[in-house]
Amino acid sequence: MMGKLFLLATLLATEAHSSGEGGFGLHFDILESNLVNLAILIGVLFYFGRKLLGNTLGERSARIAEEIQAAEQRQKEAAGKLADQQQKLAQAQAEAEEIRQAAEANAQRAKEKILAQSEEDVKRLKEVAVQDLNTEQERAIAQLRQRVVAMALERSESRLRGDLDESAQQQLIDRSIALLGGGS
Repeated sequence: MMGKLFLLATLLATEAHSSGEGGFGLHFDILESNLVNLAILIGVLFYFGRKLLGNTLGERSARIAEEIQAAEQRQKEAAGKLADQQQKLAQAQAEAEEIRQAAEANAQRAKEKILAQSEEDVKRLKEVAVQDLNTEQERAIAQLRQRVVAMALERSESRLRGDLDESAQQQLIDRSIALLGGGS
């Protein structure tokens, strides 16, 4: 609408200017124009431009208000998501602390169990070593006894052979048989 009005005003001004008459018309050269032409131009622009400018500014104001609302909504959503994530982080940290404490407790129990098992193993090894030592000692003593007995028998036999003659041996055998209850 404003474009049509401006075109009409321009057409009238060029007609009046080209005819050279001093009639009514708009003179668009601002430096040469008079105050009335300027007032008319400002009035026409104000009258028609107000609606256009008002509509443009209203649309822009509405669009800005919508964008502000949308930004506030996004901010609320972001704040909600942030609070949710902070809560999840706090839960994760609490779970991590529980896991760490459980791991420390398990490690302590395992350490105590290993120490107890080690002490038990050392005690058992000492007992086995003592038993082995006692067994070896008893075996050595038994071997020594056998040797001593064998040596004593050998000496006794050699002594008896040297001390007893044949008749003494016969008498000893007869007495032994009599003692056993086999003779007359």
